[in-house]
Amino acid sequence: MSSLPVSSLPSLESANDLARRHHALSQPYSLTTNALLQRQSEQESNARSYPRRIPLALRRAAGVYVEDVEGRVFLDCLAGAGTLALGHNHPAVRAAIQQVLDDGLPLHTLDLTTPVKDRYVQDLFDSLPADFARGAKIQFCGPTGADAIEAALKLARISTGRSTVLAFHGAYHGMTQGALNLMGNLGPKAALHGTLSNVQFMPYPYDYRCPFGLGGDAGAQAGLQYLRTVLNDPESGVPAPAGIVAELIQGEGGVVCAPDAWTRGLRHLASASGTPLIIDEVQTGLGRTGKLYAFEHAGIQPDVLVLSKAIGGGLPMSVVIYRGELDQWRPGSHAGTFRGNQLAMAAGSATLRLIREEGLADRATELGVHLRRRLAGLQAAFPCIGDIRGRGLMAGVELIDPDGGTDTLGYPPAAPALALSLIHI
Repeated sequence: MSSLPVSSLPSLESANDLARRHHALSQPYSLTTNALLQRQSEQESNARSYPRRIPLALRRAAGVYVEDVEGRVFLDCLAGAGTLALGHNHPAVRAAIQQVLDDGLPLHTLDLTTPVKDRYVQDLFDSLPADFARGAKIQFCGPTGADAIEAALKLARISTGRSTVLAFHGAYHGMTQGALNLMGNLGPKAALHGTLSNVQFMPYPYDYRCPFGLGGDAGAQAGLQYLRTVLNDPESGVPAPAGIVAELIQGEGGVVCAPDAWTRGLRHLASASGTPLIIDEVQTGLGRTGKLYAFEHAGIQPDVLVLSKAIGGGLPMSVVIYRGELDQWRPGSHAGTFRGNQLAMAAGSATLRLIREEGLADRATELGVHLRRRLAGLQAAFPCIGDIRGRGLMAGVELIDPDGGTDTLGYPPAAPALALSLIHI
């Protein structure tokens, strides 16, 4: 399929044009309601979240900028919750989508293949370490990362004949019932009045607030020893697990980065116990950590890799890629109507190719160093900044109460009220 010249696309106000109209904080915004927002408030679910804090009705976007229906331009710090690896309406992505439309290709094919789907699979596999891609299988899931997590759990349980799953404190894997079982945060689970059983939670190596009160390498090694005991001690009370599910950088958990040595230890323990290691790269995948995939930092390979968000180029897409030996489920064991989205596959291929061709993962490393250096400058000036952490352009800042006493490691308590107040500035 030939690419469509960007010059033939319909005209769109460029990011540069929107940037010129962006006044940053030089002119205060008054975020008042309008007819669109009023109807949204009246008709959409009480579960909606972003519009409560960001009452905007958007009509145009380019790059990192969005324009609302009032003609005001904002810097977009949401990026579709990580789906927009190239920003809004990147010409290469729009060209790929337009080509599918112009060629009259089917927009939806279930599991049936097309040249677009084949190209997408090859682009995905080419982006993976060769040893992992060789002999790997791919399962297209529903549109969200949670759908892919559900598929990964099913795959692990079918292939091992076991039911227990190990997850980690601070984990976030989605908001479906099964994915919530793996979540470390108790808040979203409280309203369900209990979740499904057979999930055991392990300590995650959170250096700033080490669960063992040790910190550093000692804390990470203590976590691995605890996991070793759970996997090997017949008195641990935990049956042999079907899988271990982990983020190597916890996003919703506070941008908590697992040390590479801990990741390698986790890989070793999973292999030694015959337990599939399921790595959730829904947030970390496609370059934002300084590597195409976060597991590459530690030089390991997963047994099961869960991908979503950026892999669809801004459109809904999720997949599970796994070692061929695990492909034990029968035809029809897993399905989902919207697993054949051709526009998402075309947009995803364009995004993957551009990230690799332009070395954007390396650029994320470079800019991440600059970002954390600037944040360190703010930390020196504001005692309420307790910790700065991250990898590449995935960065986190932990706000604290510097006058609130200390824990066993000497760190002051978190300051959630302060963090919440900053959202409303």
